[in-house]
Amino acid sequence: MTSIEIKKKGVFGRLFGRGGEPSPAPTPAPALEEQPPAPSEVTETAIAEAAPPKKSWFERLRQGLSKTSTQLTQGITSVFTKRKLDAATLEELEDLLIQADLGMDTASRIVKALSDGRYDKEISPEEVSAVLAEEVERVLRPVALPLMLDADKRPHVILMVGVNGTGKTTTIGKLARIFTSEGKRVMLAAGDTFRAAAIEQLKIWGERTGSPVVAGQQGADAAGLAFDALRRARDEDRDVLIIDTAGRLQNKPHLMAELEKIVRVIKKFDATAPHSVLLTLDATTGQNALNQVEVFRQTAGVTGIIMTKLDGTARGGILVAIAARYGLPVHAIGVGEAVDDLQPFEPRDFARAIAGV
Repeated sequence: MTSIEIKKKGVFGRLFGRGGEPSPAPTPAPALEEQPPAPSEVTETAIAEAAPPKKSWFERLRQGLSKTSTQLTQGITSVFTKRKLDAATLEELEDLLIQADLGMDTASRIVKALSDGRYDKEISPEEVSAVLAEEVERVLRPVALPLMLDADKRPHVILMVGVNGTGKTTTIGKLARIFTSEGKRVMLAAGDTFRAAAIEQLKIWGERTGSPVVAGQQGADAAGLAFDALRRARDEDRDVLIIDTAGRLQNKPHLMAELEKIVRVIKKFDATAPHSVLLTLDATTGQNALNQVEVFRQTAGVTGIIMTKLDGTARGGILVAIAARYGLPVHAIGVGEAVDDLQPFEPRDFARAIAGV
């Protein structure tokens, strides 16, 4: 595979069945004489049969966004049941969409799409939901981009940033699992030197994925650690270096200044790095996520977004508002803690789930 071909393949390609040759059909095993199962086998079989079948990703996404979609669909039903599409109903709909964190731009776009050719006519809630899904998908499609690794950059440096509690360290572990499953040689750097728990958590992920972890003592200089990790990753010819950073509030200037220092120090070693700056956003924060994007974009040069904790939130629409305002790539979304709960962002699935169609 040429370097150009490698560049064009997203990091989720092989793991999630995008690209690559299909696996050969397994060779049937020879028939064996039936034997009564051992007691332990009986127990395991019974447990397996009793366990509910694993839900598909779309089912999990729909379930995760159920609070958001229920809020929207119930509101749409109350507004449009046996009513004409007039100025009053459009105003109520726009208010409903803004309250669902979809943002003013998207709300106006949906209202305009509905009114064109339908004004002063009766319209069903189902029709409104269908238009909602269509317009949300149209907003999201340009930002649904896979995370790309540049094969000419070894290591490809990924800097993870975000506020406290967004799931940065867990997301790093999940990304490391994806990369290593694709045959990449990964190194992790425990740049969150404020929390001993974060260092230990990253070491656990390192063990799980077979990725060495560069770590220092609690309270060590994070910028210096990032520099050492980059030098070691270069010496060991690693494909990817993922650097964790301390969770920091966007309204704390001294913490943001430290993040700027990390970026400056990395560039002293490699002027092109970091090659990806990923901002993890907690969907439950709603409108505050917009401010986080603005500040981290200015401070660290965010290149892409991973949105976590979409499961169980009524504020899932905030991703649409972020896409409309900033146009930053959305690489992946998460709806749980399991490794496979982080998946590539598919705008159609998201739009259908949020609109309840």
